[in-house]
Amino acid sequence: MRNTQPANTYDPLTITLHWFTAFIVIFLFVSYQVWSFLPRGTPVRHLLQSLHVSAGIVLALLIVGRLIWRLTKGRRLPAASTSRKMHIVAKATHGLLYLLILAQVALGFLLRWAQEEPLSFFDLFTIPDLLQFTLLTRRMLATLHFDNAWIIIILAGGHAVAALAHHYLLRDGTLRRMIPRLK
Repeated sequence: MRNTQPANTYDPLTITLHWFTAFIVIFLFVSYQVWSFLPRGTPVRHLLQSLHVSAGIVLALLIVGRLIWRLTKGRRLPAASTSRKMHIVAKATHGLLYLLILAQVALGFLLRWAQEEPLSFFDLFTIPDLLQFTLLTRRMLATLHFDNAWIIIILAGGHAVAALAHHYLLRDGTLRRMIPRLK
């Protein structure tokens, strides 16, 4: 089977994993923002929390899969920009996003256990509690999870703005590498 994909774009799996990760991260952030305005104990709030936890487990699996794919088979492309500084900033941003998302997943698991709530995956199975936490630790985990979420959203937003700037201002093909059919 012949690969008809342009040599200057990422492979289809890398592109799919990238956009699926973006979708899940946005869903996780928005679902919290919505349920935080709902009264405690309401069915919609509980549903959003359950979906948030399940999507967090999907994100954990997805980010591990992305790292394995990136380190083994994913297509590596040369820098789209001629600026070495921009290339270094892009690599640092990607690395930091991976690190923050991994930390967020770990904080989410720990926080759920600290809240003594089931860590359930779409009500199909539950990941058992592994640790006991004090109230102070639970509050610290909640703060870290909340703050880290905002850092991820701000950094990912900057990443998106940079991609758009590359496309519309620099016109260097960076965005087309992740969206091959973009004209």
